[in-house]
Amino acid sequence: MFTGIVEELGEVVAVTETAADSALLALRGPLVTTDARHGDSIAVNGVCLTVVGVDGGVFTADVMGETLRRSALGALRPGAPVNLERAAALNSRLGGHIVQGHVDGVGEVLSREPAPQWETVRFRLPAALARYVVEKGSITVDGVSLTVADVGPDWFAVGLIPTTLALTTLGARAVGDPVNLEVDVLAKYVERLLADRLPAGGGR
Repeated sequence: MFTGIVEELGEVVAVTETAADSALLALRGPLVTTDARHGDSIAVNGVCLTVVGVDGGVFTADVMGETLRRSALGALRPGAPVNLERAAALNSRLGGHIVQGHVDGVGEVLSREPAPQWETVRFRLPAALARYVVEKGSITVDGVSLTVADVGPDWFAVGLIPTTLALTTLGARAVGDPVNLEVDVLAKYVERLLADRLPAGGGR
C-alpha cells in the first residue's frame, strides 16, 4: 500500500526487453534505495513494482506484459523522470489517501492553465472510470495523490501547487502525454457492496 506522496523524482536508467511482452526496468532513486531489499515494493509512476536487485542508488524491477498494456510504463525510455514512493509503513502518517499501486487506466493531459500560485491541469478520463471520480474526491495520477477540482463526463481537473509541479513528473507533462490513473479503491468497494444488495436494475 502507498499514500500517493512522492518521495523522490527518479530516472529511468535502462529498459531491457526480457521477452516478447515483458521488460526489466533499471531506475535511479538514491533515496528509495537506501533501505531497499529484494522483494520490496516501490511505486513507479503509480505502478507497484517488486524490487529484484539493488546496486548503489539503482534498483531493477520486472514488468510483465499485463502491466505494460494497462499502464503508461511501456512508453518509458532511458533518461525519463519517474515518481518514486516506497510502500507505506504502518507507523507512518497517511498524508495522501490509500493507494494500491494498481493502475485502473491510462489518461491523457488535455490542457494546462497556469496561475500565480498554482496550475490547473485537465486530464482525459476513460469512460470505464468516470463513475468513480467525483468533485473533491481523491485520484492518483502517475502515483501522485490529488484532489479532484472539477469533473466532466470524460475529463477531470486538478490544481497543482508549486511543490507538486517542482518535485513530480506532473510539472513537465505536456498536452497529449499519457498518465497512469488509479481511482479511489473505496469507491469500487462501495459499488460492489451496493450491487450485491440492490435488485437488478437498482430498484427497491
